[in-house]
Amino acid sequence: MDELGTVLITGGASGLGEAVVRSVLGRGGTPVVLDRDPPVGEVDHEVVDLGDRDATEQAVAAVVRRHDRLTGVVTAAGIDACGRLEDVPADEWDAVIRVNLLGTVAVARAALPALEAGGGRLVTIASTLGLRPLSDATAYCASKFGVVGFTRALAVELAGRVGVTLLVPGGMATSFFDGRTEQYRPGPDAALNDPRRVADAVMFALGQPAGCEVRELVICPATETSWP
Repeated sequence: MDELGTVLITGGASGLGEAVVRSVLGRGGTPVVLDRDPPVGEVDHEVVDLGDRDATEQAVAAVVRRHDRLTGVVTAAGIDACGRLEDVPADEWDAVIRVNLLGTVAVARAALPALEAGGGRLVTIASTLGLRPLSDATAYCASKFGVVGFTRALAVELAGRVGVTLLVPGGMATSFFDGRTEQYRPGPDAALNDPRRVADAVMFALGQPAGCEVRELVICPATETSWP
């Protein structure tokens, strides 16, 4: 990619998504955010529930009407519903799949024509819990295992047309853990990555020249307990 251009970022109002927005701005690109909350500052955005496929497709279409071509799409939005399967309300469990997996698919599908026109790249955000199971995380693991499989298959399908990178981050110091009961929050000694460092990895993937693919990246704290 010769220049960064326009990059669509889901979950860009907080956490890793917000860090990616800042990185895109810092490199002279144009970030556009899809999130249920508006981003900080004067950043182009669409407020949308990524668990709603129709609304998500309409939001992507609105972005494409404004920007025509996309040089990057980063699917950083994610939610969780912690607890044992029998204790998590079914609607909350299903919502994790809708946002994390089906929202990723909906954005990728809707953005493909604009990505291909712009010679762009898709970076999906999975998790180390998309490679390793953990108790009390069935919804999150199922969604992120799904993102891993979806992305690997899509990379094969789009080879030579659109670049596809699977990014697998470990724990990050973001608001993702806010609002959880104590047993599901990182302990005081937990080593968590700064999301800005993970955003650097996203920029590395987006910045590869045509014909060069970064298929998968794992980035985690050196003492990450969920890897390998």
